[in-house]
Amino acid sequence: MSRIEDALEKAAKMREQQTVVEKLPEVEDRQKQEIVQTTRTVTPIDNPYLVAFRQPHSPAAEEYKKLKSSIIRMKKQDPNRNVILVTSAVGGEGKSLTATNLALSLSQDYDHTVLLIDADLRKPTIHTLLQVTPESGLSDCVVEERDIASSLMSVGNANLTFLSSGTRGEDPVELVSSQRMQKVILEIKYRYPDRFIIIDTPPVLLFAETKMMSSLADGIVFVIREGRAPRQHVQDALDALKGENILGIVYNGAEPNVLKGHSSYHSYYRDYSKL
Repeated sequence: MSRIEDALEKAAKMREQQTVVEKLPEVEDRQKQEIVQTTRTVTPIDNPYLVAFRQPHSPAAEEYKKLKSSIIRMKKQDPNRNVILVTSAVGGEGKSLTATNLALSLSQDYDHTVLLIDADLRKPTIHTLLQVTPESGLSDCVVEERDIASSLMSVGNANLTFLSSGTRGEDPVELVSSQRMQKVILEIKYRYPDRFIIIDTPPVLLFAETKMMSSLADGIVFVIREGRAPRQHVQDALDALKGENILGIVYNGAEPNVLKGHSSYHSYYRDYSKL
């Protein structure tokens, strides 16, 4: 029986290899198609809050570069880890601004391409920050089973593409938890394994979508705005994400005297890991 099992195993491996070979031309064609569709027009960035692009040598931009370095280090350790969620405990903490600046910072390296996704289907913000008006986006790709290439926009530079939240009004919880959504995210992840994928998600305590999407992510960046969420709310949000790979905490909007001798992002609630 062992010989039969060995033969079956070898045959299965050969079929898998043949399948990969047969699919390569299709993948290459889709890659070429996406490149053609997303690099025809590059939308310039004219928002002063996007310091990673507008003021790349400013102190604020340097902090995003430090965060970027941590993420690049993670990917070097495991090339398949390329999906990063950005979230917060409640709204108004700057998660969308952080996600956008982080994506812009990553895109300025010649070796990296970046896809920025607005998955906050309830209150999308990134298209406003980028000053663009997308015709379709993530929700359209999921509901209508579109190829994502048709909804991508090239912004800032040739290394950054943007996928908006979309125009569909379906229930966000049902949409995010659907198999179609998982299929879209996984397709994005594996279509371009050398690309960083930054996903802006809803606040953890207010909605269930972020917890659902966290299982598809390789790491989470958690944003805290000084004076916005009570410590208990932050603690509850981190508890909700317990077991997920939290890469770090961005401490946003801090006064200079608070940050004396420290970066503007750091593990402000570093004792959480000890709980």
